[in-house]
Amino acid sequence: MCPFCQRKRKRDFNLKDLLQHASGVGKSNSDKRSTDEKAKHLALSKYLENDLIAEGGPSKPAAEDEPPVDCDHDEKLVWPWIGVVANIPTTRAKDGRFVGESGSKLRDEYIRRGYNPTRVIPLWNFRGHSGNAVVEFKKDWPGYANAMAFERAHEADRHGKKDWFADGDHKSGLYAWVARSDDYKANNIVGEHLRKIGDLKSISEIMEEDARKQDSLVSNLTSIIEVKNKDLEEMELKCNETTNAIKNVITEKDKLIQTYNEDIKKIQVSAQDHFKRIFNDHQKLKLQLESQKKELESRIEQMEKRAVDNESESRKLAEELEKNSVKNSSLQLAAAEQVKANDKLLKLAEDQKREKEELHKKIIKLEKDLDTKQALELQIEQLRGNVNVVRSMGDDGDAEVLEKVDKMLKGLSEKENELEDLEALNQTLIVKERKSNDELQEARKELINGLKEIDMSSKAQLGIKRMGELDSKPFQEAMRRKYKYNVEEAEDKATELCCLWEEYLKQPEWHPFKVVEGIGKAKEIIDEDDERLKRLKNELGDDAYNAVTSALMEINQYNPSGSYITSELWHYGLGRKATLKEGAAFILKILKQKKPRLDMD
Repeated sequence: MCPFCQRKRKRDFNLKDLLQHASGVGKSNSDKRSTDEKAKHLALSKYLENDLIAEGGPSKPAAEDEPPVDCDHDEKLVWPWIGVVANIPTTRAKDGRFVGESGSKLRDEYIRRGYNPTRVIPLWNFRGHSGNAVVEFKKDWPGYANAMAFERAHEADRHGKKDWFADGDHKSGLYAWVARSDDYKANNIVGEHLRKIGDLKSISEIMEEDARKQDSLVSNLTSIIEVKNKDLEEMELKCNETTNAIKNVITEKDKLIQTYNEDIKKIQVSAQDHFKRIFNDHQKLKLQLESQKKELESRIEQMEKRAVDNESESRKLAEELEKNSVKNSSLQLAAAEQVKANDKLLKLAEDQKREKEELHKKIIKLEKDLDTKQALELQIEQLRGNVNVVRSMGDDGDAEVLEKVDKMLKGLSEKENELEDLEALNQTLIVKERKSNDELQEARKELINGLKEIDMSSKAQLGIKRMGELDSKPFQEAMRRKYKYNVEEAEDKATELCCLWEEYLKQPEWHPFKVVEGIGKAKEIIDEDDERLKRLKNELGDDAYNAVTSALMEINQYNPSGSYITSELWHYGLGRKATLKEGAAFILKILKQKKPRLDMD
C-alpha cells in the first residue's frame, strides 16, 4: 500500500509493483500531481531501490514463467501483449505536419521503470505524429506480468484508460493501458495497427494453445526418441559385427605371425647349423691341405738332397776315372758310360727342380685362393685343382691322397645338395611371407574402413589421415590479413585458392622435386627454385608454402603414381604410420568404452 496516495480506495502492491508505482509518479510530467507529492514518491522509489532491494530484493511472483492465477482467464486481450500510450506531446513543424518523441526514448524510459518492453512504435498518419504509440512486450508470461504492472502503475497515477476517456478535466502527461477487445475493434489508428500486428485471445485460449504445442512437442520428441533407439540398436549390431570381425582378423593375424615366427626360427637354426658344418669342414680341409703341403715340401727337400749327393758322387767318380785312364782302358770305357749316366741324372734332376718350382707356385696360388674365397663352389674347384696337380706328379705315394680328395669331393657334393634344399625351403618361406603380407594388407584396409565409420574424438592418438590433403588454414589466414575489412570476401578467396592448389597437386606433369645424393643412396627433395612454389611463397607466405610442400611430400611418398589423396592409419602421438597391431588395439579400446555407455542408455 502506498503511504503517500490520498485516494479513498487504496490498492495493495507487492514490492516490485510499489517500486514501479513510486518511480512512475515521481518521474511523471502530469499537472495533477503536486511537486511535493512527486518528491515523496521519488524518495520512496530511492528507498526501495537502495535499502529494501539490497537486503532481500523485490518480491517476485512464485512462478513467473507460469500463467497467472488471480486474473480473468476469459477476458480478451491483444496478443502478443500490447500497451497503448496516448497524449504524447507533439509540435507542428514548418510543413504543417506534427512531430513528437521517438519510440526508442520512450522505450528506454519504460525499461528504467522496470516494465521491460521490447519496442515502442509511435503511430503516424497523413498529419504526422498522431500523439499515440503502442508498447510491445515479450510473448511469454513474464511479459504479461510486465504489461499488467505497466497498466497498474498508470492507473495508480490516474493516467489509466478510464482517466483518459473521462470527460471534463484537461489532460496532461502520458496515459497508458493494456490493449483489449474494444481497443482492437476501435475504428481509429490504434485499432487499425492492433489488427495488423496481433489477435484477440483470452488467457485460457493461450494456455490451451501452449498445452497443444507442448503435447505436439512431446509427441514429436517421443517419435524422435523411438527413431534414435532404433538407430542405437542398429549401431549396437554393427558394433558387435565389427568387433567379431576384428577379433577374427586379430586371431588369424596372430596365427599367421606365430607360424611365420616359427618358420623363421627353423630357418635360422637350420642356417646356423649348416654354416657351422661348412665352417668345420672348411677347417678340416684347410688342415688337410696344410699337411699335404708340408708333406710335398719334405719330398722336395729329399729330392734336392739326392740331387746334391748325385753331383758330388759324379765329381768324385770323374776324378778317379781321369787318374786311372792311362792305366786301364776298360776303366775308361766304364767312365764314359758313367759320364752318360751322370748326364741323364743331371737332366732328371733339372726336370725334378722345374717340376718342384711349378708345384711350389701352385701351392702359393692355392693358399691365396683359400684366404680370399670362402664360398663352397670355389672350394670344390680348388680341390679339383689339387687333384690335377697330384695326378700330374705321378709318384707312387699319391694314391692315398687321391682317395682323400675323392672323399672330399663327395662330401662337397652332398653339401651342394643340402644348399639346394635350403634354397628351395627359403623360396617356400618367401612365398608364405608374401601371402601373409597380402593378408595383413587386406586386414589393414578393413581396419581403416571400419575406423572411418566410427565417430572418434579429435584428441585420439590414432586415426585416419588423408595423405596429401591440403591444409586450408594458412590460405584463410593469408586472405584474412589481405582482406581484413571484408570477412566474406576473404573466405571466398581462400576457398578459391585452396581449390586451385588442389588441382595443381593432382597434375602428374607438375613434379617440383630434385634428386640429391644422400648417405648410401639418392633421394628426392622439394625443388625450392620451382617458379610456382616461389610465387606462392612470395604472395601468401611461409605457412601456405609449407602446407603445399607437405602435401607434395606425402603424395610423393604414399602415392607417387596416382597423385591423389590416400587414407592411411596414422599414429598422431608418435607422428608416424601406425602398425596393424596398434590399430586393432585402439579400435577394441573404443568399443570397450562405448559398450558400457550404450548399456546405460
